[in-house]
Amino acid sequence: MNLPETRAAFNIPDSVQPWSDCTNLNYQMQTEGSIWIYPVLRNKYRIMIYSGDTDGCVPTYGTKEWIEELGWEKTQAWRPILTNGQVSGYAENFDGLDFYTVKGVGHMAPQWARTPVTNMMMSWIHNEPI
Repeated sequence: MNLPETRAAFNIPDSVQPWSDCTNLNYQMQTEGSIWIYPVLRNKYRIMIYSGDTDGCVPTYGTKEWIEELGWEKTQAWRPILTNGQVSGYAENFDGLDFYTVKGVGHMAPQWARTPVTNMMMSWIHNEPI
């Protein structure tokens, strides 16, 4: 955002200070992120990960990829979740982790898909099929 051509394209006047948020991130500090915690938690706690499938901040595809990288056995294949007879997301289960998506919403899935997320959460908490 601080490149002169970018500022010109967005009609940002010179009097506006340069962009500074998120410019000092060091992605080399902990290259593995938080993936190390899942094997520690496995077999001690049930683990649920869910993702809005239009999340631009934490994309579902990336989440699905790192879950696959854990190498845990798949116990149930990718399948649709229905809410009131309509597909409202997808589920995939692994030995030690349950992964769900919420259709058509982003990072704030509970806010924008209240019924599907509530159904998903309550079913998971009560260990019922979703």
